[in-house]
Amino acid sequence: MQRLLVALLAAFDAAIAAAVGLVVLLAPLTLLWTLSFGVTADWGALWPLTGTLWQFGHGVPLSVDVSTEVLRATGIAPAAAAFTLSVTPLAFLLFTLLFAARSGARAARAGAWLLGALSGAVTFGIIAVAVALSSHLGAAQAALVPAILLPTAVYLVGAVCGAVRIAWEDGDGGILDRVHDVVDSWGDWGPVPSAAVRGAAFAVVGVTAVSAVAVALMTLIRGGEVVALFQAARVDALGAGVITLGHLAYLPTIVVWAASWLAGPGFAVGVGTAVSPAGTQLGVVPGIPVLGLLPESTSIWMLVVIILPIGAGAFAGWAVRSRLVWEGTPLGAAPRAAIAGGIGLLTAAVAAVAALLAGGSMGPGRLAEAGPGVLPFALSLGGEVLLGAAILLLSPRHRDELAEERTDRWIAEMTASDRSVETRAHEAATVPSRPGDALPYVTEPVDDFRLPKRDPSDPLA
Repeated sequence: MQRLLVALLAAFDAAIAAAVGLVVLLAPLTLLWTLSFGVTADWGALWPLTGTLWQFGHGVPLSVDVSTEVLRATGIAPAAAAFTLSVTPLAFLLFTLLFAARSGARAARAGAWLLGALSGAVTFGIIAVAVALSSHLGAAQAALVPAILLPTAVYLVGAVCGAVRIAWEDGDGGILDRVHDVVDSWGDWGPVPSAAVRGAAFAVVGVTAVSAVAVALMTLIRGGEVVALFQAARVDALGAGVITLGHLAYLPTIVVWAASWLAGPGFAVGVGTAVSPAGTQLGVVPGIPVLGLLPESTSIWMLVVIILPIGAGAFAGWAVRSRLVWEGTPLGAAPRAAIAGGIGLLTAAVAAVAALLAGGSMGPGRLAEAGPGVLPFALSLGGEVLLGAAILLLSPRHRDELAEERTDRWIAEMTASDRSVETRAHEAATVPSRPGDALPYVTEPVDDFRLPKRDPSDPLA
């Protein structure tokens, strides 16, 4: 495929990703605007609100400044009039990340992964600039530079990751192939980088799945408290629908909080609060319905849940080790230890980024601290995944694994031997006889070989 066409298709993908994210926000807001204010409402504030929420969904902090009229109408204390909102609804960010990864993979299959990723990121950045310059709200404002850089960085990271995953396996005829050749020249250490990345992906997916199941179980157990908070809010059907949509946007954020709880450090819902398996210490919690899922108390025995991240690490180690055996590349103890360390390190890096996005400020006053701590979550989850991966990767090799390896080696040797015999037979059948050879090569079937007839008139015959 021509490089120009790849660049155009990647730019089109980026435009579609940005448009879908904006429309997902604009459509329900338009319906809300119509039902709440009617056709005579001030439609000029609809687009700035949509653009601001789109930026917030990509990790851009918002500076909220409540007007004096709203303070008087609601009875909010003047000290709570200005605050920062930085706990990101990760649903929008994940959508952009996955869509960008799909676009990068398509560009890699077309043979121009770097051009496709850059073209898509530039297009997404241009859209981010347009949104940042055209969406200004008086009550909630985003800084111009983060509003441009953060959405563009999200798309660029997704596109590059998706493209490199395909180009590393299939080749790109360029820089990645040269890097691949250098890594392959390391001998037994060559499979370490790719195996570490693969194992970290398995570990992150495993921890995410377990955390999502934990959120589902808490919803079943404490669903009554969530319903009670909905009723206490005294909202109509439209307001309940808006709150539900907000909860759905924050669902990946809640999963990150649950992962931090399973890892041990837990999370905060305000200054001086802690929700962890070792214990729960909560003060006055906002009446947000989803916060009804928070456990009222926990026992020290709940620390047994850290076995779940360790199990995710063991699953990653098993997947990597099975892949190495299947490829016929059993490694020594040192490379396998390096793979386990790489899995733990990469998982810790992912946990740090997730905690940075899912934590921060969610309101004024004591709500300025919420979510998991970056360093405790990263160290705990990385160490637990490292332990589980090391158990599977560094354990003695099972006799079935050794028998399978011997069988594969025997099959390979017999196949090579059969090919060698066939090659020699083919060469013997195709090399012509030369004058002076004592025994010329016979290329005819034995049944067709006949001695010359005897001539009776020849006295020497």
